[in-house]
Amino acid sequence: MATRLTTFSKFLITMIIMGLLGFGLWWFLNNTSAGQDVVSKVEETTGSTNDGSSKDNNGVATGDNGQSGSVFRGKKNTSSSNDDDVLKVQMFTWGGTAPGLYFNEGAEANERSRFFKEYGIKVEFVLIDDFDGSRNAWIADEVDILHNEVSAMNTEMERLAPHDPKVFLHMDWSRGGDAVIVKRGINTVNDLRGKTIAYAGFTPSVTFLAYMLESAGMSFNDVKLQEVPLPSDAANAFKGGKVDAAIVWSPDDEIAVRETPGSKVLQSTREASNIIADVYMVKDAYLKKNRDKIAKFYEGWMKSVAEINGNAGNKKKAAKILAEVTGLPPGDAMGMIDNVRLTNHGDNINFFGQNTAFKGMTGEKLYTKMGETFEALKQAPARRPSWRTLAYPTAATSASLSGATHAAEGAPKFKPATAKDKVKPAISAKPISISFPTGQFKLGENAKTIIDLQFAEIAKVYANTRIRVEGNTDNVGNRASNQTLSEKRAQSVAQYLQSEYGMPANRFIIVGNGPDKPVKGCEQNQNESCKSKNRRTEFQLVAD
Repeated sequence: MATRLTTFSKFLITMIIMGLLGFGLWWFLNNTSAGQDVVSKVEETTGSTNDGSSKDNNGVATGDNGQSGSVFRGKKNTSSSNDDDVLKVQMFTWGGTAPGLYFNEGAEANERSRFFKEYGIKVEFVLIDDFDGSRNAWIADEVDILHNEVSAMNTEMERLAPHDPKVFLHMDWSRGGDAVIVKRGINTVNDLRGKTIAYAGFTPSVTFLAYMLESAGMSFNDVKLQEVPLPSDAANAFKGGKVDAAIVWSPDDEIAVRETPGSKVLQSTREASNIIADVYMVKDAYLKKNRDKIAKFYEGWMKSVAEINGNAGNKKKAAKILAEVTGLPPGDAMGMIDNVRLTNHGDNINFFGQNTAFKGMTGEKLYTKMGETFEALKQAPARRPSWRTLAYPTAATSASLSGATHAAEGAPKFKPATAKDKVKPAISAKPISISFPTGQFKLGENAKTIIDLQFAEIAKVYANTRIRVEGNTDNVGNRASNQTLSEKRAQSVAQYLQSEYGMPANRFIIVGNGPDKPVKGCEQNQNESCKSKNRRTEFQLVAD
């Protein structure tokens, strides 16, 4: 027999159902991405946040007193700029910062952040695009982590070294963010000899320029340098017809070429793929007090990189957040991310020299070499810390990360060379004299040393280009025999680079010229000096 419910029972059941519905709605809003989208739309419409603060006309969260500040959700009126527990990270408008913003679910410290959920740390990203302002903020302890670039870091050591900086995270390699634009008629780096090039001193533009010239067997003395304050000034000098070429940063390369008839991008860091390296650094004093926090930040960042590199949807989300934080259009934010190689955990192990089998570019090699270059240009102090003093690899070596998603970037995949590749225009050519015994093609120890010193590093930093090796002989002996000999000599050089430096076999284009391409002025092999010059091997970089 059914029992009739009393009025109180009905009321009690109603309250329980409402409570369950309310809890379900709270859980949906705070624990799902769809719920967070609803919260964000409400905030944008009403000008208020879910913790009792409000937003100003620019959409910046404010406390009850109207002062702007980053809100840590769940703590009413808490400004992270006044919270010593918040890890404050300086950032530029740059694609390489996307992993941190993605993992943090935005720039503000918040409880949706995976840094907070998975590691219990609060992180805030502070956008400071002014270069000097970013340094001043770091020196004044207004931010804890500073964005820098390894090669040009040498120029700052008078200002930074007294604060004992420690580099603990390699963010990215530039892959298109830096480029050289040239006027009509310049088709290779070698064509720049005697030409005027605008570049921004004290910046990574110097690094790109130095390696570019070296790839053609040239130096700063072989061109006319016009130093300008900023890469944008270099682009303006080019557009104004004041220089023959300019080292610029994206998107100024596309804009300048579009506005200058007959001009083009000669090469960029898509080809020179391992020379511009962005990093994060902290003060040693901060590190000593916060080793665990830095280790957690590193590990969370690397998880983010693996997710973005491995999934187009995650990359799209990262670009959306980057656009929201910087004010960029979403398409430009995605373009910025595509212009870098977001370096993962394996890449960091290599970069910090912790993989003894790695033969590619490391932070130590890049910092040391460019320190000498900047010093020669009087753009870096003679007394500066060594890389071993600056580097803090412990964050990488202590991380609990493994598996294929964290494996270092492998060598680019190249298809077997074709007949067309043998005659394809080169972007630069570097003649190197490698001596072979008469009639022989095997490399001697001296020849190997010459390759190590004069070409191996160029091959490393231009990892995305093909290498065409052309063997040449004098005119002594049978022409057909010389043709075969020159090809075998070129093949010997390629095989050495494969075995010693792990370069893929398909990367090489082997050409034997025999005696058919003598150097200018020695066309007749008229003396022993000319014959010696004609017995040469030429290395050419060819865009894939």
